[in-house]
Amino acid sequence: MRVMPVPRKYPQELRERAMRLVQEARKEDPKLSLNAAVVRIGQRTGVNPDTLRGWCKQAAIDAGERPGTSSSDAARIKQLEAENRELKRANEIMLAASSFFARELDPRKASERVGADG
Repeated sequence: MRVMPVPRKYPQELRERAMRLVQEARKEDPKLSLNAAVVRIGQRTGVNPDTLRGWCKQAAIDAGERPGTSSSDAARIKQLEAENRELKRANEIMLAASSFFARELDPRKASERVGADG
């Protein structure tokens, strides 16, 4: 069984600095690929290159420089999905309650109850 490393939460300041360094490295050397830049900067900053690559790609999406789901849209989608789950749950409860009360208020059932008691 393979043990997965514990995810690290990098400070926001380090994230911003590392992404800025990647941009600067690519401006200094236009032939430098994103992959080469994140490996180089990742080694210098101690940030995993795959993590840094993801940050850079997401920043480009957020800036409208590449297609994809922006961070704000992803957060909104997550919020709406949670809201949707809660509404579905509330709807199930309301349907169950409605069904219960419909059986209790059914006039045919009321006459059966009166006959059983009498």
